[in-house]
Amino acid sequence: MSRVTLHDKEFELSMPKQDIDRYVKGVAEKINADYKGKEAPIFLSILNGSFMFTADLLRYIELQSKVSFLKLSSYQGTTTTGKVRELIGLNEDIKGKSVIVIEDIVDTGITLENIITQLEVKEPAEIKIATLLYKPEAYKGTRNVDYVGKEIPNEFIVGYGLDYDNLGRNLGDIYTVVD
Repeated sequence: MSRVTLHDKEFELSMPKQDIDRYVKGVAEKINADYKGKEAPIFLSILNGSFMFTADLLRYIELQSKVSFLKLSSYQGTTTTGKVRELIGLNEDIKGKSVIVIEDIVDTGITLENIITQLEVKEPAEIKIATLLYKPEAYKGTRNVDYVGKEIPNEFIVGYGLDYDNLGRNLGDIYTVVD
């Protein structure tokens, strides 16, 4: 499909599945190289959006590692609310462990700053961030984004786990909103 309509908005294809897969593999290769011969990190997947990226990424990870999930939310429709609320907490003991936070997309960094602040209290050895997509123009955070699949413009997108008011997560490709 070259275009999809979700609710009241139209989106056009901007990243086909084969490109997404290449970016996912690239992130996995960097993580595998960084942790080769070291204790494997705990992967912390931020739901809902990162579920597809997490599943595909872990298929390419060659390390014996754990994965856990945390659900946070800061979006309503196509804009951030600026407030992050924790919905599902962390069940893993991360004290002294390496943690890689898996995000589908890093744009403003509000969610990322919030989760890292919460994680630091649990005293991990290190916290790194892996994201499929990164919007450097929108990023207001102070943390380094360690593993980036692809930098993209500051446009609203859906598909591959990303949604518009709960629609579009199931799309295998990524689509950009048409103004």
